[in-house]
Amino acid sequence: MAQPRTAYISLWFPKPSETFIFREVMEMKAMGLPVHTFALYGPLKKHLSREMAAFSPRVQRLGLKHLFKWPRDVWYWRKRNKPVWKELWKTLPLFRWGNLERTGENLWAFLCGFTLARRFEELGIQHIHSPWAGGPCTAALVASKLMGAPFSFAARAGDIHPPEGALKDKVAQATFIRVNNRANVGYIRDFAQDQADKDKVTLIYNAITLTREHDAPLPLTPPFRILALARFVRTKGFDVLLDACKVLEDLGVDFTLTMAGSGPWEARLRSQAKRLGLMERIQWPGFLSHDKVGQAMCGHDLFVAPSVVDPTGDRDGIPNVIMEAMVHALPVVATDVAGISEVVRDQDTGRLIKERDPQALAQAMAEVLGDPDQARAMAKRGQDLVLDLFDRKKNCETFLNLFSRHAKGETQGTAQAGSSREQ
Repeated sequence: MAQPRTAYISLWFPKPSETFIFREVMEMKAMGLPVHTFALYGPLKKHLSREMAAFSPRVQRLGLKHLFKWPRDVWYWRKRNKPVWKELWKTLPLFRWGNLERTGENLWAFLCGFTLARRFEELGIQHIHSPWAGGPCTAALVASKLMGAPFSFAARAGDIHPPEGALKDKVAQATFIRVNNRANVGYIRDFAQDQADKDKVTLIYNAITLTREHDAPLPLTPPFRILALARFVRTKGFDVLLDACKVLEDLGVDFTLTMAGSGPWEARLRSQAKRLGLMERIQWPGFLSHDKVGQAMCGHDLFVAPSVVDPTGDRDGIPNVIMEAMVHALPVVATDVAGISEVVRDQDTGRLIKERDPQALAQAMAEVLGDPDQARAMAKRGQDLVLDLFDRKKNCETFLNLFSRHAKGETQGTAQAGSSREQ
């Protein structure tokens, strides 16, 4: 089956914290999708895996150098397609994008869309895809309107929570919308104007990105080794985790905590840990490249993902690090936020508790660590679930079929793709 020549638009590509998107692109290319990758910003050079570093020079980037070129491309499309040009300028720049960061990202993406449209015509691009609903999707929409190729996008987490003003328009104009957790199916459908728009929404889970060499050995003996791995931002709930660890200490549990990651909340978290008297129990290894994540998983007894919903509405989808822990048969304690309950099923594949509850979080951690047989059994069931639900080949084949079908003008007509099963 012929595959459409496809442009993938990201803010950065490859990005160390978005290995799942990088692996998706590599897998789709291997399956025969002609993919050209584009980044709206310049390259990221730190923490790239060897494979990412090798691929990075092949990415077509805009970045600051585009500042001097976009007036030419905007003027080109004004002469070439004035009605669409006027429509774009009268609508997209005026949407409420949310905070200043989002506004800047989307206005930059809007301008980039004019340059990308010219480049896509030169390359004979037949389909445009954005793996996020934010700025890259704005650029995809602009390019699509100007040069005529259809576009699609994925809706995941912070790109749709809270929603931006243009999301309804993006849903209306996209050919299909991929969501990576069941919670987002209904959420995105609420922005649909009619049943045809609702039928564009398709559930395809992310794919496993780690190659599992062996399971976590799980000695589950004191001092217990607890791992938390994520960006240091509010939605990850690490401040709640630190409070829970103080409760855990008061319960008499002997443990160490590895807080792996980096981000704007690091100083705040270190200060909190010091105030709670936990610094001697905590290791701070910094950001872990993807090559080192598997080793970290296998060196601990328990993984904790205490996600929270930000007051702005921002939240996780299903953090990929949860399935990376589960694929290594590492016991997981997590919070019931967004799509996490689709993989962490309380007392079955892990422990699931309500968000922002340090007492409940500490109690769940203590119960898992105090019952090694039950912990190992839950971890094994979790491993079986994620190996099925996040199978790379199966999910990428389902995704590839979407490109093929829409290239032929067919419609999806269902909110669930074959890669997922009823929960």
